[in-house]
Parts: sequence; C-alpha cells; structure tokens
Amino acid sequence: MTGQRFRLDSSYRRPAGGSTVIAGSPLRLFRLSPGGVRVAEAIERGESLTGKHASLTERLVDAGAIHPLPPARDSDPTTLTIVIPAHREWPQFRHRQCRLIVVDDASPTPLAVPSDAALSVTRGVEVIRRPDNGGPGAARSTGLAVVDTPFVAFVDSDVDVDEGDLLALLAHFDDPLVALVAPRAASSVGTGAGADHPSMLARYEVRHSPLDMGAEPARIAAGTRVSYVPAAVVVCRVEALTAVGGFDPGLRYGEDVDLVWRLAAAGWRCRYEPSVVAYHRTRRSLPEWCIQRFRYGTSAAPLARRHPGALAPVRMSGWSAGMWIAVAAGWPVGGALTGLATALALVRKLHDVPAVESLRLAGLGHLWAGRLLAATMTRVWWPVAVCAAMVSRRARAILAVSVAVTLLTDRRSSTSTAPGNGHHSPQLDVVRACGLRLLDDVAYGTGVWAGMAHERTLSPVLPVFTSWPGRSHSKPTRRGVLA
Repeated sequence: MTGQRFRLDSSYRRPAGGSTVIAGSPLRLFRLSPGGVRVAEAIERGESLTGKHASLTERLVDAGAIHPLPPARDSDPTTLTIVIPAHREWPQFRHRQCRLIVVDDASPTPLAVPSDAALSVTRGVEVIRRPDNGGPGAARSTGLAVVDTPFVAFVDSDVDVDEGDLLALLAHFDDPLVALVAPRAASSVGTGAGADHPSMLARYEVRHSPLDMGAEPARIAAGTRVSYVPAAVVVCRVEALTAVGGFDPGLRYGEDVDLVWRLAAAGWRCRYEPSVVAYHRTRRSLPEWCIQRFRYGTSAAPLARRHPGALAPVRMSGWSAGMWIAVAAGWPVGGALTGLATALALVRKLHDVPAVESLRLAGLGHLWAGRLLAATMTRVWWPVAVCAAMVSRRARAILAVSVAVTLLTDRRSSTSTAPGNGHHSPQLDVVRACGLRLLDDVAYGTGVWAGMAHERTLSPVLPVFTSWPGRSHSKPTRRGVLA
C-alpha cells in the first residue's frame, strides 16, 4: 500500500484521542501501541502512508474501519471486458472502447446489434446466444467463459452506466487481494426518460431500492453493514472468479450474493465504491414489482444452506435481545435493569475507554437492536407475528409497535437526497410510501417462507447472538504496531 490514502468509516472513533479505536462493521476494538497511535493520527489527517504501515492499515481495512482511496488515473480499456446478460430487450449500455459481449439468454426472438450510431462502436459488439434460458447468473457465466482480459464488468441490460466510470473502478485492483468492486446502483428517477413524470414505484425506489447500498464506502462481507451487492453492475478480477468457480449455476436468484461470500471466504477482498453511480430501471407495474421482491426472498433459504448463519435476520448481543424480550413480555423495569447492567459491564470491560464512550456505545447498541427487531418483525417474522396477534392482545401490541417503529424510522432515514436527483427528487406522500414499504416487506417475507418450505430449513429466520463489541485478535509486529 505504498503512498496509500484512506478515508474513515462513519463508525470510526478514537475516544479522547487515545490509544483505542472503535470502528468497523461489526464494531471492533483496536488497542494501539504508540506507533499505532501515530499511524491512526496520520490516517485521520488524510496523509498518504507507505508500505511500512501496512500491518495496521490492512487490519483496519479488513475490519471496515477505514477504506482505501485509490489514486485517480486513466485505465487501459483493453484490460476490461463488459458482459451483459440480456433477454428480450437489447441493453441500453453506451459502448466505446472496451470489448463488449452481449449474452442473449434464449430470447424468443434472437437479439441482434441495432444499427444505432449512439453505440459509438470502436471494438465491436459480440453476441452469444444461449440455447436455453438459465437466468442472469448462467448468462454471465457464458460470457465469462470467453473473456480474455484480466478484468470483467457484468452489467445488467436495464442498467445505465458510463464505460469511463467502470474503468475508473479498476484503480481499486492495484490491491492484489481485491476481487470485486461494485458501484452504487441507484434508481434512474431524476435522469433520462420519464424523469418528469415518474411512476409511483419509481418514486418509492429512489430511496428504497433493494439494489442501492447507500452513500458510504464499505467492505463487502456477510454480517457487515454492506453484506452483499447486486450483480446489476460489478467489476471483477477474472483470476479470482475462476479460482472460486464463478457464479453458481444452481442459483437462479441470489447468485450474486453467493459469489461475493465465496470470494470473501476464499480470502479475497470485495469493495463497495459509491462515488461511482449506475442507474437501473424500476419494474413497470405493481405485480411485476411484487414478484421481484418475492423472488429475492426465495433466494434466502438456498443461500442459508450454502452459507450457514450468514442469512440471520437478527445478529446482536444476547444482552440487547434479553433487554427487549423483557420489555415485550411486560417487564419494562426488568428490561431497563438489564440494559443498565449491560452498560455498566461494558464500562468495566473497556477499562481503557472513557466511561461516557462506553455508555454511549451500550445505549446506541440497545437502540439499534430494538430497531432491528422491529424491522425483522415486519419483514421476515411477519407470518408468525400475525398468527400470534390473532390470539394474543400483547402480540397485537408488539406487532403494532414494530410497524410504527419501522415506518417512522424508515421515513426519517429516507429523507436524504438520492444520488443524481438533487433537491428536486420526487417524493411520495406518506400514505403511499408507508403502504409500499409494508407491501415490500410482506412480498419479500413471503418469498423467504416459500423458499424455506422448498428447502426444508428455518435458517433464514433464526437469530444469531454475539459478544459485542468484538476485539481485534492480533499480536505486536516487529515494528511495535498493535492493532
């Protein structure tokens, strides 16, 4: 990482400018030697660091505490091949210099290159037709089999992204461990055709798209803030894809999630880079939109079989869970005492961290746990919650509170400006926004339960309890930097 600069994750805190850093996803506690403190100070000032600091910086990067800032440079277009799976419709991608392969996934009428000067064809377009429809994962694998460049970009046919932006992402691959980089996949409302009169669904997806992972950079790994990215648009190292076997042909949905998790398990790094934004189209009708959400949900059970524990809808401290269970059971005093005891225990555990910081962490941890439980109640636990509400007054109250918390926090968190839309981004009224959010959750949750019935597993709805905050398990290096 010679001459490397970094940006701090939003979770990063070094209380009182001391020798401990609390950061990452999930949160980790790093205790630093005097040399490590100097490195942390340099990162915070935005200074460029040399390779001799790699012991600490790489641990922080792998924990999601800091994120590399690759230098801006021109990338060679002959090193990148773009593969687009397509069915029925020709993709909207604007082609220039990179090799472009369009895989026709057995369209009823074979796709052909349109005579459109806007393509700006420099190296030509290759069309490969599959005899049978296998879904986007299979189509990507067909394209990958003929790629002869070190890097490949997979772009869905309904995605609008500039070739220059894809080439800009190649700077991340200067790190030889990076296997995959994903830009932000945002709703296309506010740009292009239809921006003046967007549909209700398009306006909802400006801030609720399941493909949009937000505005913060992140590492991508199961159990983290950005646990997956969609393959709607990703740039990959071909060597890494080949090493893990590419996309799983047995998954028609969720194949992109599975690929990212297998890459991470094999020791590769996957990065989310929201400074580059691609735009995707929203489904045209409400039934199509609900079917999309349902299908996303059906992928949870097959993924859970392949990656045990990674699909847990709730991942939190057992103490936080116990506190909220006590409150839900009608013992608010017991819940409050549990929360207080946990906070005091954390102060004692983090003896070298200011007490006020430990109390802040405990309080925020309990609040976020409550919000997560409420969201899970309305998304994947809702069939059980509804059945319980039919026979129990307390269950009805818990479900009502969960719905209220989910809608209120969702409304508050969705007020940020969407990428590329400025301050004139169209918004839905409260009633329709809340209605679509609940329908979104119900459709996805129904898919989860349908998938579990098919796979005969309950893994996607079972919680996981952890010890929090985690610690960085490391030893002093020869240079005395302790992470």
